Amino acid sequence: MGRLKNPLGAWAAAVCLFAGAVAAPAQTPVNPAVNPQGALLENRLRQLQQLEIDQRLRANPDVPPGQRLLIDYGGFASFNYFSIDDNVHNNHGLRQYELVAYTRINLDGAQELFLRGRADYDDYNPGDSFDGFGSRLINPDLDRGYYRFDLQKAQAAYGGGPGPLKLVVEAGRDLAYWANGLVLTEVLDGGRIDIGNDVVTLEGIVGITPTRTVDIDTSRPEYAQNTRRLFLGGMLSAKAGDHVPYVYFLQERDENNKDVATTGPITTHYEYNPAYLGAGSAGSISDKLRYGLEVVYEGGNGLSNSFVPTGGALNPVKQTRDAISAWAFDAKLDYFLQDLHESRYSAELIAASGDKDRLTSTNTFGGNAPHTRDTGFNGFGLLNSGLAFSPEVSNLVIFRIGASTFPIPENSVFRRMQVGLDFFVFAKAQSNAPISEPTSNTTYLGVEPDLYLNWQLASDLTLALRYGAFFPNREAFSNHDVRQFFYGGLTFAF
Repeated sequence: MGRLKNPLGAWAAAVCLFAGAVAAPAQTPVNPAVNPQGALLENRLRQLQQLEIDQRLRANPDVPPGQRLLIDYGGFASFNYFSIDDNVHNNHGLRQYELVAYTRINLDGAQELFLRGRADYDDYNPGDSFDGFGSRLINPDLDRGYYRFDLQKAQAAYGGGPGPLKLVVEAGRDLAYWANGLVLTEVLDGGRIDIGNDVVTLEGIVGITPTRTVDIDTSRPEYAQNTRRLFLGGMLSAKAGDHVPYVYFLQERDENNKDVATTGPITTHYEYNPAYLGAGSAGSISDKLRYGLEVVYEGGNGLSNSFVPTGGALNPVKQTRDAISAWAFDAKLDYFLQDLHESRYSAELIAASGDKDRLTSTNTFGGNAPHTRDTGFNGFGLLNSGLAFSPEVSNLVIFRIGASTFPIPENSVFRRMQVGLDFFVFAKAQSNAPISEPTSNTTYLGVEPDLYLNWQLASDLTLALRYGAFFPNREAFSNHDVRQFFYGGLTFAF
C-alpha cells in the first residue's frame, strides 16, 4: 500500500485534487484535504491526547494531613504500539517509547510545586511518518510545570482554621480543561485563579499555547512546531444541591497573525479570533445517574479564504475579515450500577454547526468565503469522537452509547481488569457543508464500534488496549474500506 512520504509533494498533489474537486462538485467530495499530512498529524496527536486523558492518573495526590514538607518524585516508562489507517486509507505503524519523570514539593498542603518532563522516541515503519521527518527522538520537554497556592489550606495549616473565602492561584504550564471539554482542552503557559465560597466560584484563566502545539489550521506555515494562541476567560459556577450550573466567556487571540503562505499566485494571511459564550451544568440526577451538559455560541471574527475556484482553477482574491456566528452542544449521561463489577453505562450527544461556504472546516486556505458570515464551529477542545474516524467537532452530529465493567473482580489476577465498548453513529449537521475530511453532500457518514481494555497487572504495571473500526457510508466517502485503529500500551511506574 502506498504511503505519504513527501510533505511538499503531498501539498502539490492536494492542490491539484482540490482544483479538480471544485470543477465537478456533483461527483466529488465537497471538502478536499488541502494538507493531508497536516490533517493526519493533527488527528494522530488528538488521538494520543485522548488516550492520555482517558487512561493516565496525575501523579499529584492530596498531601496526607500532618506532614509539613512532602517531596515526592517518580516516573514511568511505557512502550506503545499504534496501527492507524488514515483518511486516504494508508496504514501507519508506529512504536513509541516514552519516558516521563516528575517531582512534587508540597509545603503544608497549601503550596505546591509540580514539574513533569518527558522524552519520546517515535519508531515508524518505513514511509509511515505523519510529519515526513521519519523515526526520531522527540526533543525532551517540560510538559507540566506549575506553582499552586491554596488559601484555605494555608489558613488551616498556620492556625485559626480555614476561612469562608476559597482562593486557589496557579501559575505555570498545565492542562486547561473547561466544562465538558467542548471549547478548551489545551496545555497552556499562564495562570489560573479560583475565588469564591461554598456556593459560588469564579474561575479566571489566561494562557498561551506552548510553541510546539499542533494548530487546528494545518494550512498555516509551521502549524506543527510554531503555534501561539492566547486564551483569556472566566467561568462562574454555583452549587445547587447535587447540581453545578455554570456560565463562561472565553476569548482566543491568534498570535500567528504575521504568518503568510504563498501557493502559486495565491497569498494567504492568517488570523482566527473566536469568542465563546457558554453555559451548562454538571451533577447527579440520582445516586446512580450523573450528567454533563454544555452549550456554546461562537462569535468573533477571522480572515476569509484567499481564493475562489473558477473552472477548475484557483484564482486569488482579497481576504476579508468576517464575523463568526456558530454553535455547538454536548450532553452526556453516566449510569453507575454500583455493583461488584463497577459497571457503567453511558450515552452522549455532540452537535456543532457547519458552513456551506467553506471548503475545509478548520483551515483558512479553503476556509470561509469572502464577505460571508462564518457559521462553521471551531473549538480548541477534545471530545471522544471515536478512535478510527476521530473527526474534528465541526458540522457534525455524533451519538455515542457505551458500557464498561470489571468482569472478574473476585480473581486476584483479573481483579483490576476493565473492559468496555463505545458505539458511535456519525452524521453531518448540514449535508452540503464540509467536515475535517472530504465527503459528498450526504448527511449520514457511518458507524464505529470501539473496544478497550485497562488492566492493572501489578501495582506498578498497567496494560492498555484500544481497537476501533469505522464503517463509512458508501455514498459519503470515495473510499469505502473499513478504517481501523489499534493501540497497545504497557506502562511501568517507578
